[in-house]
Amino acid sequence: MVLVGPRQSGKTTLARLLVSEDSPNYFDLEDPASLVRLDEPLTALGTLKGLIVIDEVQRRPDLFPILRVLVDRSQSTARFLILGSASGDLLRQTSESLAGRMEQLAIGGFTLNEVGADAEQALWVRGGFPRSYLAASESDSLSWRRSFTQTLVERDLPTWGVRIPASALQRFWMLLAHYHGQIWNAAEPARTLSLSESTIRRYLDVLADSFMIRQLQAYHVNVKKRQVKAPKILVRDSGLFHQLLGIESLDALLLHPKLGASWEGFVIEQILMTQPHDQAYYWATHQGAEMDLVIQKGDKIYGIECKRKDAPKMTPSIRVAQQDLGLSKVIVVYPGQKRYRLSDTTEVIPVSAIAAGEPLLGDL
Repeated sequence: MVLVGPRQSGKTTLARLLVSEDSPNYFDLEDPASLVRLDEPLTALGTLKGLIVIDEVQRRPDLFPILRVLVDRSQSTARFLILGSASGDLLRQTSESLAGRMEQLAIGGFTLNEVGADAEQALWVRGGFPRSYLAASESDSLSWRRSFTQTLVERDLPTWGVRIPASALQRFWMLLAHYHGQIWNAAEPARTLSLSESTIRRYLDVLADSFMIRQLQAYHVNVKKRQVKAPKILVRDSGLFHQLLGIESLDALLLHPKLGASWEGFVIEQILMTQPHDQAYYWATHQGAEMDLVIQKGDKIYGIECKRKDAPKMTPSIRVAQQDLGLSKVIVVYPGQKRYRLSDTTEVIPVSAIAAGEPLLGDL
């Protein structure tokens, strides 16, 4: 089992519920003692039985061929739980070395169905990272998030082999927050930072691989309209998004011009983390029609719109998307309380339905 997710999202806490950190079956690759034990990995791992945990495995990608050998032993009773905080090289290594031998699970921070509807605003403002959400005060939460972003670019990414100046990546990350919810165009930030477009794309990939940024790809269908093909950029954690923009409280957020974009990104991330699906996209045409989220589940396609309004109504974009994409259902998520229909295939649903753990994708 390969368990991936951002730093400080709870992977290690979960693993230590299964295997004690004092157990010889637990390897934390940020611990020098564990690194020394794995100097000879086949010898260290070959005699162990039961569940074996290897934490922060992206620090030692050379372990994957060894794991394949151990997993393929016919008499082996060992099972491996591999934890990683980076998706790019880590997933390439696992797919190449452990193809057909592993299952991958991605986790994030707390979600609405875990904290409950009453905690919606706190989760939105502070984000889902446990130490940010559970902080004793707003100032403590903000301080943790500032420290987190600084530590990631100054210590964690260089440790994983990323050779980008920390100050440059920090500036890019802050700039990227202003593109949250928008169509990506590498040329504009490249001009702003006086960097090449290829360098900017590399910076973006680094932040996406560390689960900080979501690149939501465009959905394409064979229609006559010209469709947008560039990805949409989202800061995955709403708390980090607010910290990067200097938003320190709910009152400041409610007055900020990025209020709508913040709420849209928060809802999209909650849906993607709580609703089973196969693929996720957005859809837009150059004529102005768009759908915030397009989800593929089996042989059906669903559309999701995020509207921070008191009573959302049917829009031309929804009608165009239903006609062009053949959507089985359109869900409009809003911050109200009542659930009601706009048409036979369009339903308005309060965000509290996510907190209640209701399956949103399905027939009306």
